[in-house]
Amino acid sequence: MRERAGDLGNRVIALLVLIVAVWFLLKFVIGLITGIATAIAIVIAIGAVFWAVNRL
Repeated sequence: MRERAGDLGNRVIALLVLIVAVWFLLKFVIGLITGIATAIAIVIAIGAVFWAVNRL
């Protein structure tokens, strides 16, 4: 009985560690995508300013 309880405890801890790791990885990937999108938006905005100044 004690061995089964220890095995169940190990599984619960492993599941919690896995959930936390997936959460941090998801936050990192979302942050990375957001950073790339922000950099692209800044480049497009700078290009738009140069285009608009050139048209004046």
